Amino acid sequence: MKFLVEHLKNLRELYLNQLQMLLSAEEQIAIASLDMIETALDEELIATLRLHKDETEKHVLRLERILTAATGSSKLVKCKAVNALIAETEDMLLDARNSAVRDVALIAAAQRIEHFEIAAYGAVRRFAEILGDLEAAALLTQTIDEEGNADRMLSAIAERLNLDARQAA
Repeated sequence: MKFLVEHLKNLRELYLNQLQMLLSAEEQIAIASLDMIETALDEELIATLRLHKDETEKHVLRLERILTAATGSSKLVKCKAVNALIAETEDMLLDARNSAVRDVALIAAAQRIEHFEIAAYGAVRRFAEILGDLEAAALLTQTIDEEGNADRMLSAIAERLNLDARQAA
C-alpha cells in the first residue's frame, strides 16, 4: 500500500522518478550481489557475478551523475520490483538442495533482475531522448549495453550448468 502519493504531472517528472527508482534498484542489487557471489560455486559464474557487481557500482555512479545534473540531488524512490526479485532469489537459493541446481537457480534469478533492468533502462533512455537530455541518454545506453552483456554471459554459463543440474536429479 502506498502511503505517499507522488503526482507525476509530465514526462520529466516520470523520468526523474524512474531514475530515482533505478538508483534504488542498483543499490539493492549491489548489496545482493555480495550474497550471490558467496553462494555461487562455479568459478566462471563467480567471476561473472564479480564483474557485474563492479559494473553495478558504476551504474550507481552514472545514475547519481544524471540525477544530480537534473535535480541537484540523487534522492531515491524505493524499487519494490527489485526488492521482490531479490526476496524471490533468496527463496530459490534456500530451496535448491544441490549445488548444481543452486548455481542454475542463481543464474535464473540474476537474469530476471537483468531483464527488469534492461526494460527499465530502455524506458528512461527513451524519456531522456524525448526530453533532449542526450548526455543522459548516452550514459543510459552504456548501462543497457552492460546489462545486456551480463545477461548474455549468464546465458552462456547456464548452457553448461543446466546439463549438470539435470544430472543432479
